Amino acid sequence: MIFDRQIVALKRWNYKRRVVRRCGGYTEPLRVNGPCRVTPRTFLGRNVSFNGMAIRGGGRVTIGDNFHSGPECMILTRNHHYEGESIPYDETYVDRDVVIGDNVWLGIRVIVLPGVTIGEGAIIQAGSVVVGDIPKYAIAGGHPCRVFGQRNAEHYERLKREGRFH
Repeated sequence: MIFDRQIVALKRWNYKRRVVRRCGGYTEPLRVNGPCRVTPRTFLGRNVSFNGMAIRGGGRVTIGDNFHSGPECMILTRNHHYEGESIPYDETYVDRDVVIGDNVWLGIRVIVLPGVTIGEGAIIQAGSVVVGDIPKYAIAGGHPCRVFGQRNAEHYERLKREGRFH
């Protein structure tokens, strides 16, 4: 007889297996607690935790160590080419890389658009659409995502030196 805990563990194992098989590289530990989609141009740091993530497009995605995401997040690296040979866009695409630094936390249903860099230690509020770069230690949110606060850098750096990662 299979118990609920065993079913949950099996689902997590299958989610992780799909990410590991598809991504360009990762470092253990890697946690995948929900359905995820990555590309071969996705590179994951140590202690990444996905709770439901879709990464789409042909650009490179680099995610640093100790990254955490809420459910239903998306990282996009491809746009339609609207300056091409047809209106509103042609059959070609423009791919742009996305870089996410160490210790970044994305809330539920965050969307990161092509070409964005999110700095180390940043926190992105649930439901945000990140259209431009976010500096390190920033607390940001909205549509479009704007910085509205800052982590205490001294406190952050102390915890980092002590190796206190979740």
